[in-house]
Amino acid sequence: MSKRIAILPGDGIGIEIVAEAVKVLDHFQRQGLEIEMLEAPVGGAGYDAAGKPLPDETLELVKSSDAILLGAVGGPQYEGLPRELRPEKGLLGLRSELSLFANLRPAILYPQLADASSLKADVVSGLDIMIVRELTGGIYFGEPRGIRRRPDGQREGFNTLVYSEPEIERIARVAFGIALKRGKRLCSVDKANVLEVSELWREVFTRMGAHFPEVQLSHMYVDNAAMQLVRWPKQFDVIVTKNMFGDILSDAAAMLTGSIGMLPSASLDQNSKGMYEPIHGSAPDIAGQDVANPLATILSVAMMLRYSLDQAELAANIEQAVGRVLDKGLRTPDIMAEGCREVGTAEMGEAVLAELSA
Repeated sequence: MSKRIAILPGDGIGIEIVAEAVKVLDHFQRQGLEIEMLEAPVGGAGYDAAGKPLPDETLELVKSSDAILLGAVGGPQYEGLPRELRPEKGLLGLRSELSLFANLRPAILYPQLADASSLKADVVSGLDIMIVRELTGGIYFGEPRGIRRRPDGQREGFNTLVYSEPEIERIARVAFGIALKRGKRLCSVDKANVLEVSELWREVFTRMGAHFPEVQLSHMYVDNAAMQLVRWPKQFDVIVTKNMFGDILSDAAAMLTGSIGMLPSASLDQNSKGMYEPIHGSAPDIAGQDVANPLATILSVAMMLRYSLDQAELAANIEQAVGRVLDKGLRTPDIMAEGCREVGTAEMGEAVLAELSA
C-alpha cells in the first residue's frame, strides 16, 4: 500500500535542502518504494500563500499523510507580523495538531568530521548520543502567557511551565524504549532543585524506571548537563528532557558533531507517524546561494524510512552513502577542512544520489 509523504519546504534554505532530499526519495520510488509525495506551503511561505503560517490545506494534507518532510521556517521579512502570524507558529501548530510529542535528535560524529568539531578530536571521537525532547508541552505551550501591565504601570512578560503526569509518562516510555535498543543508559535532565515541575518529572521517571530494570537511569540538573556535554560528552547514551531544555541542549550537542548542518531529527506521535526535519533554521543570510548543507535533511529522510515507513535497510543505505561521500573529501562550507573539496548544496545532494545508485 502506497504511503503518502507531505513535503513542506518552508522558507530560506529549506527550499534548497528539501529539493535534494526529495531526489533521494525519487530514487527509492524508482526502485519500487511505494510512496506518493505532495507539496504544500508552511511558515512564511504559508503566510504568503494563505495569510497564515499553517494554511488549512497544509494542515489537511499533513493529517492525511503517513510522514512529513519539513525544511525550515522563518525570515526577517516576517518579524514585524503579529506573533500568531509569524512562521514559527506554523511549526508549533504542526507539532500540536499532530500530537508530535517525542522529538528524537541524534548527535553522531562521523569520523571524517572529527576535526570539524569545536572540541578536541579525542573528546568527541566516536560520539553517538540520542536526545529525546518532549515537544508538545512545557513552557512553549503553557497557559496563561502574555505581556501585561502591572498596577505600577510597568509591563511584564509571563509564561507558564506545566507538565501533567500522563505527559511525563508517555515521553518516559519512549525514552526508555530507545535506551533499550541502544546502550541501556538513560539520563533524565531536569531542574528539580528549583522547579516543582521538575520534582514531578524526576518522581515519575524514577517510578517508570522500575518497569525498565535493564536500563540504567540517572538524573542530572540541566546546568550540569550543559557543562558535561562540553566536558565529557561520551558519558551519555540517551538524554531525555523537557521541551525548552531539549531545544537548548540539542543545539549545543550539534556543535560537537562539527556542524548543525549534519543533524537530522524526528518528531513522532504515539503511532510513529512523524515529521522529519534538520535541526537547523532557515538561514536566510545564505538562502539561494547554493552553499547550505543538505546532509541533515537527507539524513532526516533516513530517519523517516526507519521510524515511519518501516524501511530500515533503505535508511542504512542513505547513512552509508553519506559516509562514503565524506570519505571522498566532499564538503559544504560549514564542514570544510584542509585537503577537502568544497561543493555546493546541489552537488552534495547529487554526490549522495550517485553513491546510492552505484
